[in-house]
Amino acid sequence: MTAMRKTRLLVALGLCGAAVAAAFAGPSAQAGEVRHRHGTPGWELTATGTDARFRGLAAVDHRAAWVAGSGGTVLRTEDGGRHWRDVSPAGGAGLEFRDIEAFDRRRAVALAIGEGEASRVFRTGDGGKTWTESFRNDDPRAFYDCLTFFDSRHGLAMSDPVDGRFRILSTSDGGRSWRVLPAAGMPVAQPGEAGFAASGQCLVSAGGRDVWLATGGAATARVLHSGDRGLTWTEAGPGIPAGDPARGVFGLAFRDRAHGIAVGGDYRAGQASPDAAAVTADAGRTWQRATTPPPAYRSGVAWLPHSRRSALAVGPTGTDVTRDGGRTWRTVDTGSYDTVDCAADGGCWASGEKGRVARFA
Repeated sequence: MTAMRKTRLLVALGLCGAAVAAAFAGPSAQAGEVRHRHGTPGWELTATGTDARFRGLAAVDHRAAWVAGSGGTVLRTEDGGRHWRDVSPAGGAGLEFRDIEAFDRRRAVALAIGEGEASRVFRTGDGGKTWTESFRNDDPRAFYDCLTFFDSRHGLAMSDPVDGRFRILSTSDGGRSWRVLPAAGMPVAQPGEAGFAASGQCLVSAGGRDVWLATGGAATARVLHSGDRGLTWTEAGPGIPAGDPARGVFGLAFRDRAHGIAVGGDYRAGQASPDAAAVTADAGRTWQRATTPPPAYRSGVAWLPHSRRSALAVGPTGTDVTRDGGRTWRTVDTGSYDTVDCAADGGCWASGEKGRVARFA
């Protein structure tokens, strides 16, 4: 991506509020479609050729991305979404992929969710031509929700509580093999507490050792933090309402080990989601509610590359932008997306229901 194009993207997505408003102007029945009014960039829907719901998304750069979703579907593009290649793992038609992490255009790790053996991890090193199943859950009490990687070798996956604590899987060989970490350093789970496999963002990392886990469904929504790759954890309440199985923190994003954003709410259509966002500047030890949060439930969030203050949040009812580090949000599009991800070169992607995948262009 040229420096001029990168600057144009960053300005449009938060450093200039007027440009954002123009980019996503005019809600309509085709909300989220191409919006290039007077050359202003916006979300551009791509033709995926499927109606799968893509809650797993990995942005490689402004031209390449991976998506993973329902019906065992995994797609990959290398030309900005003009063409999508079906690279679904063989024999995975009955699986529900909810997360995918890509190291580059050829290497990726995908997580299928569900009780017992439905929770599985697959790895490819050849652009999805072949996949290896590297983990299959053999504990009927476990239900894996999300995964994250610190680098191309070290990563974690998380399960809802087993024996009263969230379960953590660890890999040190790029997802080729996995082991369950000791549970002694994990705080006791609340009754009904779980992670939400809604956007692949209930477990996220920043840097080489820091990782955060988002929860909901219990009396209090929490964000758990580990500074030693999942061995020991501390807890904090971000102030996002819970108290119901449908409420809590759904997505996290950290631009470095200190500064993070949490989004969530109540995922049921038509239900109010007040205080659906919060921010931290101390690695999650303390959180402050957004003074002007998104107006509805949001499941995905991403910092804009090379920006210290701008981020995107997405959900079934729209896309919101913050220009002040997550304290205030403005809705700029009404298209439905479940997750969002931005690459280091400035390429941002979003995906969701009915095969929807969009690129900011």
